Amino acid sequence: MQPTTQDLLDLYERLFAVYGPRNWWPTTGGGRFEIICGAILTQNTQWRNAERSLASMREAGFWSFPEVHAATEPALADVIRPSGYYNTKARKLKTFAAVVEEEHSGSLDALFDRSVPELRELLLGIWGIGEETADDIVLYAAEKPTFVIDRYTTRLVNRLGWKVNGRGSYFDYKRLFEDLLPADAPLFNEFHAVIDGHGASTCTSRSPACENCCLLDVCPTGKERVTA
Repeated sequence: MQPTTQDLLDLYERLFAVYGPRNWWPTTGGGRFEIICGAILTQNTQWRNAERSLASMREAGFWSFPEVHAATEPALADVIRPSGYYNTKARKLKTFAAVVEEEHSGSLDALFDRSVPELRELLLGIWGIGEETADDIVLYAAEKPTFVIDRYTTRLVNRLGWKVNGRGSYFDYKRLFEDLLPADAPLFNEFHAVIDGHGASTCTSRSPACENCCLLDVCPTGKERVTA
């Protein structure tokens, strides 16, 4: 079916009643720097592994963009081993740090002083920054309205049987939310967070707990699984 604005708001309200507020993105004193590093470190791994790498960065003194920029790739890679792909991620962190330090005089305010489309385009032009990571940075670090799409979001939309226009690309799922909802950063923040909470605890990939799901009455996939 083609969802409406009310369908999306109903989804948000149901999930928020169960999981919210999520206080996402979690930080431990590193602010926007920590959010950006976390968005890079959590690529292709679970969040707990990214958290371990962040803790190691803090302990090793790589806790600002000037410090990351000055670090050698091998030294940084050794510190972020828990997140996996550590050599590649060390290069990604240093590439991002170079953009901040060399092209924006070390100022995230200068980097973020752009419209959402301009900022996304700039971020996507940085080596190692894909669409989900770019949107994480725009929404959680820059606090600008862009909807983050991840595997939990696409899984939920598909199981609800919602029609996604286009070929099912990242942008197509993103447009589903952004075309129907007001461009509101706090709403997008909490909406994405509660979807992830639901996806991690209930609407899992292999054994979803459909019997206890707050969306069972509106989810054709859940109804089919329960009655099978």
